[in-house]
Amino acid sequence: NCSTLVKTLHFITKPLSEEEGNFSLAYIITIHKELEMFVRLLRAIYMPQNIYCIHIDEKSPRDYKTAVQNIVNCFENIFISSKREHVVYAGFSRLQADINCMRDLVKSKVQWNYVINLCGQDYPLKTNKEIIQYIKSKWNGKNITPGIVQPLHVKHRTEVSYREYVHSGVPYVYPAKIRKAQPPHNLTIYFGSAYYILTKDFVQFTLSDARAKALLEWSRDTYSPDEHYWVTLNRLPG
Repeated sequence: NCSTLVKTLHFITKPLSEEEGNFSLAYIITIHKELEMFVRLLRAIYMPQNIYCIHIDEKSPRDYKTAVQNIVNCFENIFISSKREHVVYAGFSRLQADINCMRDLVKSKVQWNYVINLCGQDYPLKTNKEIIQYIKSKWNGKNITPGIVQPLHVKHRTEVSYREYVHSGVPYVYPAKIRKAQPPHNLTIYFGSAYYILTKDFVQFTLSDARAKALLEWSRDTYSPDEHYWVTLNRLPG
């Protein structure tokens, strides 16, 4: 019962300030387990002026998917990603899950300003208003995706080819004995966090620019590509 859900869990149903009402955030949340934790996270970050894309791991149990769908159905500004991946830890599928949500979000009628990606085990330390004020104070029009030139101890992640495997029902990533070609467009690879706060303009750039598309293809057989993809593109001049 949606009205009972919203009331019992005290979901916020209107913007808490004019500033928040005029600054919409998009969220990408990738989940695969622990329904109660997901609901607590969603309740903590939910605002009616924001928009939320939920990526459910395709290999999650059917009853888990159904439960999440039932919750999502109660809100007009929350939806399930239109394309779902069998996510493998440190594999390309984890990066692809975010991109699938981004493709859906840019088509949304909600005029969001920034996108933030989370996993189901995250939880906010700041309010929605504090997050917006932090973005405006230091990062207005810029991305938060810090990183450094690829360190020597992680060179192996992009020097040899990696493949996603499933053994005894357990998915994992393992290196093949194949050396990779140099990055496309002579790009310098940077490494940083897989988690980010990105502008809508940057998201549209990553989905359409030839260099971004080439880097994405090149990254398909790298280890944990979400830790180099966003930060490398963010370092491009302009």
